[in-house]
Amino acid sequence: QVQLVESGGGLVQPGGSLRLSCAASGSIRRVYSMGWYRRAPGKQRESVASITSGGTTNYVDSVVGRFTISRDNAKNTVYLQMNSLKPDDTAVYYCNARLDSAASYTRDYWGQGTQVTVSS
Repeated sequence: QVQLVESGGGLVQPGGSLRLSCAASGSIRRVYSMGWYRRAPGKQRESVASITSGGTTNYVDSVVGRFTISRDNAKNTVYLQMNSLKPDDTAVYYCNARLDSAASYTRDYWGQGTQVTVSS
């Protein structure tokens, strides 16, 4: 059984910062990519940022220069540092990990989601 547990969401004023964390636990054999997605009200889910096991990162254009994704491979944990937050960043943020476990070959796992609200 693999679980992804997120933390760090909340309410912040425009221009503020938040840091999201997501820890993967369970019978994990190998973690490949990890990343963050978000779904805003009335919009489709979009990929925000991803990072490979080797540290290669990718960002959606709207967060370049403001968000930074990082990971701790020893802890199977991924982080998303969000700076200069805008109201358009308001969404439920979901953690994703592509990994091998004792029970399954390579597949995607998802966190439960954490709400980020940017408002004055």
